[in-house]
Amino acid sequence: MMPAARSWRAASSASGSSASNNSVSSSNAGSSNSIPAYDGYRFDTNRRIASRNGATVFSIALFVVVFALVLLVAKLAFGDIGIVAIITGLVAAYLVSSSISIVQEWERAIVLRLGRFNRVAGPGLVATIPLIEYKPLRIDQRVMSTYFGAEETLTSDLVPLNVDAILFWVVYNTKYACMEVEDYASAVAWIAQTTMRDAIGRTTVAEVVTRRDQLDDELKKVIEEKLSPWGIAITDVQIRDIVIPKELQEAMSFEAAVEREKNARLALAEIEKDISEMLVDASVAYEGNENAMKLRTMHLAYESVRRSSGTMVIPSAFSDGFADASGDRAVK
Repeated sequence: MMPAARSWRAASSASGSSASNNSVSSSNAGSSNSIPAYDGYRFDTNRRIASRNGATVFSIALFVVVFALVLLVAKLAFGDIGIVAIITGLVAAYLVSSSISIVQEWERAIVLRLGRFNRVAGPGLVATIPLIEYKPLRIDQRVMSTYFGAEETLTSDLVPLNVDAILFWVVYNTKYACMEVEDYASAVAWIAQTTMRDAIGRTTVAEVVTRRDQLDDELKKVIEEKLSPWGIAITDVQIRDIVIPKELQEAMSFEAAVEREKNARLALAEIEKDISEMLVDASVAYEGNENAMKLRTMHLAYESVRRSSGTMVIPSAFSDGFADASGDRAVK
């Protein structure tokens, strides 16, 4: 039975790939709402995406202002606004609005000059040389979360497990994330999944269940080593759920019950051993001391009557101690 999170399926592998690519594109770089797809599965947190409306409105307003200024200049210079002035205004407005843009506080823009890396720009107002420089990518530098899992992965003792986890990561070097890997968000998801499969394959099912913290630390270390050349740091890895086959759950439950019963029997045996040793010591103390034995007999009778709050019928053999004691008092 798969966890509820896995019920989010991509409509197709193409749409999943497109959503993954959009998560790092210039139009949706600020979004971490969609997690890259793997094995046809997606996970959506329904979290509100940061808005870029302000930057978009600024670009539109800049386009309109430049276009209006060109038309105004044409009107003042030639007394009329012709088709040439309109085309010139549109071209000028496009060049200015595309070369001046706003980069959000949590973003960094990659600037290429004639196809070669030039600089990392932002945050704030960023200006580029028209037709020579352009910004193909904006990279979000906030902490991102990626849901990943390993399905039907065999442990070292050949038990299939379904394990789900969440990876928290951040891009600390935007240049490497842009230049060294095509789609760093998808790469993070794939590396996390394959690393988890490898880690599970080296351990037994009991170790996976009981050593979750150690497994988290191992995954974090290995994934960070692989992603570090791409300018990506891992902040945390947390295993959400471990699904064991139902048949194996019953067997493990029975095994645990048997183990508990075994421990209980061992503890009882230890207690009985201690009691027997104490009884041996007591028998040595009572040996040859008839009065002490009689006192012990009366004490046992008293305790029995006191706890039960009833009447005690004493056999004749058991009452010898009392008879002797009462006879002694009568003689005196």
